[in-house]
Amino acid sequence: MQTHEIIKRFREHFERNGHTVVPSASLILDDPTLLFVNAGMVPFKPYFLGEAPAPYKRATSVQKVVRTPDIDEVGKTTRHNTFFQMAGNFSFGDYFKEGAITLAWELITKSQDEGGYGLDPSRIWVTVYQDDDEAIELWQKIAGLPPERIQRRDGLDNYWDMGVPGPGGPCSEIYFDRGPEHGKDGGPVADEDRYLEIWNLVFMQDVRGEQSPKYGHKPIGELPAKNIDTGMGVERVAMILQNVENVYETDLIRAVITKAEQLSGKRYGDNEVDDVRFRVIADHARSGIMIVNDGVTPGNEGRGYVLRRLLRRIVRSSRLLGITEPVLGTFAAVVRDEMGPSYPDLVTGFERTQSVVQGEENAFLTTLTAGSRIFETAAEEIRSAGGTLVPGDKAFQLHDTYGFPIDLTLEMAAEQGLKVDEDGFRKLMAEQRARAKADAASRKTGHGDKTVYRELLELGATEFTGYQELDTEATVRGLIREGQRVRSAGEGEIVEVVLDRTSLYAESGGQDSDAGVIVADGVELEVVDVQKVARKLWVHQVRVRSGEVVEGQHVLAKVDPDWRVGARQGHSGTHIVHAALREVLGPKALQSGSYNKPGYLRLDFAWQGGLSPETRSEIEEVSNLAVRRDLPVRVLYGSIEEARERGAIALFGETYDETVRMVEIGGPWSLELCGGTHVEHSSQIGPITMIGESSVGSGVRRVEAYVGMEAFRYLAQERALVQNLAGMLKVPDAEVPGRVEALVERLRVAEKELEKLRGAQLLSSAGTLAGNAEDLGGTFLVAAAPEGVAGNDLRTLAMDVRNKLGDKPGVVALFSAVDDKVSFVVATTAAGRDKGLAAGKLVPVFGPAIGGRGGGKPDLAQGGGTQPGGIAEAIAALRTEIRK
Repeated sequence: MQTHEIIKRFREHFERNGHTVVPSASLILDDPTLLFVNAGMVPFKPYFLGEAPAPYKRATSVQKVVRTPDIDEVGKTTRHNTFFQMAGNFSFGDYFKEGAITLAWELITKSQDEGGYGLDPSRIWVTVYQDDDEAIELWQKIAGLPPERIQRRDGLDNYWDMGVPGPGGPCSEIYFDRGPEHGKDGGPVADEDRYLEIWNLVFMQDVRGEQSPKYGHKPIGELPAKNIDTGMGVERVAMILQNVENVYETDLIRAVITKAEQLSGKRYGDNEVDDVRFRVIADHARSGIMIVNDGVTPGNEGRGYVLRRLLRRIVRSSRLLGITEPVLGTFAAVVRDEMGPSYPDLVTGFERTQSVVQGEENAFLTTLTAGSRIFETAAEEIRSAGGTLVPGDKAFQLHDTYGFPIDLTLEMAAEQGLKVDEDGFRKLMAEQRARAKADAASRKTGHGDKTVYRELLELGATEFTGYQELDTEATVRGLIREGQRVRSAGEGEIVEVVLDRTSLYAESGGQDSDAGVIVADGVELEVVDVQKVARKLWVHQVRVRSGEVVEGQHVLAKVDPDWRVGARQGHSGTHIVHAALREVLGPKALQSGSYNKPGYLRLDFAWQGGLSPETRSEIEEVSNLAVRRDLPVRVLYGSIEEARERGAIALFGETYDETVRMVEIGGPWSLELCGGTHVEHSSQIGPITMIGESSVGSGVRRVEAYVGMEAFRYLAQERALVQNLAGMLKVPDAEVPGRVEALVERLRVAEKELEKLRGAQLLSSAGTLAGNAEDLGGTFLVAAAPEGVAGNDLRTLAMDVRNKLGDKPGVVALFSAVDDKVSFVVATTAAGRDKGLAAGKLVPVFGPAIGGRGGGKPDLAQGGGTQPGGIAEAIAALRTEIRK
């Protein structure tokens, strides 16, 4: 049975049993605790945590999931995967243990002709939480499982919670016996390779406290409504139904390996070392392409850094298989073709995906060259100093800064006859992981106790009136201070205010929150910020300027009208610039992020390479022509399907309701899903002036612009600047560029003349220094600290002095002290090297005197130190060494 059929049957089974089919969410959600969606239940977390009421009693989904706790281990076994699909069914206060067990058992054991998976019931084993007698009884009653195929396990295996105080519960896991050829008898407790876990049923019934029941601690209470959360591993079920040894041989993943076989001329299964590389490519290609498709681009932190590592490991593994041509675009096409039937957006968004991965591959090949040079320099320094070990910190630098996998560093070191301090490297890696875990733990506080918001949500969603009016009469539903409900707040206090209605826009969709006030008789609250909770509750952070605000009080919420004018200009201006980008650059220049506030907009978009001044000017002109044309701005509502049919652009990572809001400017020229506030005609935006264009990551550019009065003020400042320059240069405004260019050219010519004079002085001083060389038993030493010579000049001077020594055995050691730093260059003549004098080996002789280190080749070495006062001692040490 093919994987797409497995998914289809899962959805149909639960839809027949009254479940709402929920599409897979993006891998990128607005969740401070997660880089990526890492479980099928993540999109439902607000309902399980009590942050929002569930819109359905029963739901089912097949969620794409990425887990990257230890990327370096992927491929070494057949059990590690970073991307997989988690099929789940969920009950919110509806059915519980009996219903969950019944539904799962029916699907896995019902014959394939009847729409099930047709697994042999005699090969099914289950585990339950250690004291869950009820689950044991139900498995015996519903499935007829004998006691010996139901095993009890402790909390580490069979208790689930979210890692923070909140909901949790015992779970029951379903296993399939693959047969004695896969391991020993004894069930899952004896061998989890033979007995393969395929489905986990979580019975969410408890409230956990600070200490988790996973580790033997008691729950602090029971949930008022019991829930069900299950997760079935689609790839694992495919492995069983397709009768293959591991998930890498299932249909959707094996296709990538097949393509890698074609490109490399090697066969999977012939060589374990190569098999690891094939598995890395197959796993990371799926993960990487799915992550890119959800809007992430490679970068140096967070999600972008994880993506970069995945893509670069594919390139490196391909090189190790002997593939020399670019590969990421090719593997991306395979993933698109295999996964497209379940995820159609892989097909529609492929042009952008291919552009991003190809750009990253080109960047990595450049980086690979730079990193290789750094390794070569380090290797030369190590050999010159008589060493054979690449330090762990150097290997870590190559890994962390240049994306070199440790196996690449090991291979390059072996080619140079060196070894790597792997223990030191792994220690630094462990420290980095510990920091990452600590950071993740700190982020988990983002899902602290939200009971206070749930109580308010149960009173109903906040009605947003800001599309129609700036002032709204409202009632204070709740006051929150430091996470706790309070009855009132007085002057000077900062609290959160929840109203039943509000005209103040909450930050979302890239638009900053409104400024304004909330007033009543004798009360004035300054609105500092407005945020949404569970997308339905407007939470106003306010500072009480005067009076006392009380829960239940009637108030008036007022938006600052000047702020709203600017906010509307900024958001509509963002849509205009986005449309202009697509008109000038083409449809693949899609927005990947934005921010706008009164007078300013910032827009990130997918594009390789910087924009030329001419292109920037064209985008600015197209934008302002759209403003001048006074295009009508319309707001439309419809289903997400209707929006797609209209060609509306949706942003990556955003979550939309069943009914969506579309903003149209000038008809189909600009049509986007958007909940922001906008002008009524494009002419109300005012001038748009681009002020910057830059890179914010591989394959992502950023444009910034001022709009409205801010654009006018910026242009006025620019005009004043030009007029001031014209006055200083005593030329008309139009001639300023030409005059500045002439001045720059004169300066360049003067600098060249100075360089020639400096060169002549260095040559002159080279002769003087060489003439004063000390004869130390037939070897000549020139050791000095010439004033005013540093950097490249010091190196040039040292080489000139060496040339002046001719065929004499000689050593030149020049030092330069600047503030509390000292740099040095050591050079040896050919005759000196014949006597065994190597520049690189002389550095350790005098280096300690100046607190320095360095290295190089036998003919030339250089470095630096931190003790300029030790130069005389360093020269003395050199004399002693040469006399030997």
